[in-house]
Amino acid sequence: MTNTDRPAAVIFDLGGVIVMLGPLSDLLGSYAPPAEDFWPRWLHSEAVRAYEGGYCTTDEFADALTSEFSLPFGPEELLRRFAAWPKGLYPGATQLLEELSEQNPALTVGALSNSNPLHWSEQNDAEQIRALFDTPFLSFEMKLLKPDPAIYRHVERALGLEPPEILYFDDNQINVDGAINAGWRAHVARHPDECRRYLATYRLVATLKA
Repeated sequence: MTNTDRPAAVIFDLGGVIVMLGPLSDLLGSYAPPAEDFWPRWLHSEAVRAYEGGYCTTDEFADALTSEFSLPFGPEELLRRFAAWPKGLYPGATQLLEELSEQNPALTVGALSNSNPLHWSEQNDAEQIRALFDTPFLSFEMKLLKPDPAIYRHVERALGLEPPEILYFDDNQINVDGAINAGWRAHVARHPDECRRYLATYRLVATLKA
């Protein structure tokens, strides 16, 4: 299988790819560090991994993260900010995913997200987001997290596919590297339009007209 052969499944990360996230200042206020410093810390945070891995409650997560990040506000304020951090679907996301499914009826269109019960059920556009995907793979339900190798193996087994048959988009390089190491075809993408450009090279959707 070559890099331009059509995949059997296209899997998307959610936040930062299909779903807009607000600026870090919305979540952390004036404490917010530069993104290049924040994301490695977030991805390796014990509190975040416990919550997105399905091992603690929302309140336990808020208590732990407030302490771990030494935030200048309490757990209740953190949860208010955290719930509002996803801003809804990016413009063009629904069109892209519907076009992808309509033009490729045999293709599985799924999501693979380090997510949590609060965002999955209550974020802006939650109902529309859930309706867009044939198969959502959610960390808190699987009790597995990106970029751990086990999460990619789980998706392969669930779909009954070989690694090269899966195409994946994520906004974090570390998760893309994990997918590539698992044998998937994967790209960093931070907007539906970036996904579209890659998908067009696989002849799955049309390119956007200038």
